[in-house]
Amino acid sequence: MRLPVLLISFSLLLQISCTKEEIQEILNESSNTSGTDSALTQSELISGLKTALTVGTDSSTNILSKLNGYYGNPLVKIPLPPEAESIRTSINNLSNSGLIALFSGVLDDEFENVVLAINRSAESAAAEAAPIFKNAITSLSISDGWQILRGVNPAAKKELKSFDSLAATNYFISVTRTPLTNLYAPKIDNALSGDLGLGFSANDAWNTLRTTYNNIYNTATTMGLSGALSSAGLSAMQTTTIGEFATAKALDGLFLKVGEQERLIRRNPFKWVGTLVEKILSKVFGYQY
Repeated sequence: MRLPVLLISFSLLLQISCTKEEIQEILNESSNTSGTDSALTQSELISGLKTALTVGTDSSTNILSKLNGYYGNPLVKIPLPPEAESIRTSINNLSNSGLIALFSGVLDDEFENVVLAINRSAESAAAEAAPIFKNAITSLSISDGWQILRGVNPAAKKELKSFDSLAATNYFISVTRTPLTNLYAPKIDNALSGDLGLGFSANDAWNTLRTTYNNIYNTATTMGLSGALSSAGLSAMQTTTIGEFATAKALDGLFLKVGEQERLIRRNPFKWVGTLVEKILSKVFGYQY
């Protein structure tokens, strides 16, 4: 009886230095070892690869869509928009006693509320990415699949000389970044306007931060502290919307998580399957566990 296609593809993901011909030879040998009468076809192999990639992308979106999927993970946590981050850093480094008296501790909650609300918005939108990835995976040709198995991004303008353990992830970035941005932008914008259980939206938090900061800044100006403000690197906050920033950062985190899952699949495909599968593969490929 023929080995399940998924098991073969998982095992081949470990063959990181194999050429197409070497992989096919392994398939033929595994077929003989398992008592089958014919080797798996290329299309069956790529079908298995697609299944493996679907497992990885589904895992990524599921992880990020949970509570604190973004906010609780320092690797993907979305920070303050650049202008606000710069202002917070400048406030933390203040040396002028007059400015310290005005700014010290006043904006701490406002800064963190923005960070929390943006990350909650990203978590809310994360689950929507799965269909986009599925479409990209379904569209993989046999040729593209072979290249990904060999550690090559088929959408890259030039082939890397070394093995790329993130070939599938980089392929997804090449072909899904634009459609995901188009999908995410309105969903992130909608999430930024929603409460999401915080009692305020991300847009509310941002407007509160901007208004509160600018009011303090204007007060400092009327007190004759313009020079001190300038020396501290502080100016009025200009950014009015955070949707584009939040969307870009949410996607950065999503692709980072997809990359983590790809590495896990390549390094340990047995993680995704059961004990019986490990026994079968150990007999076929000599894997020791």
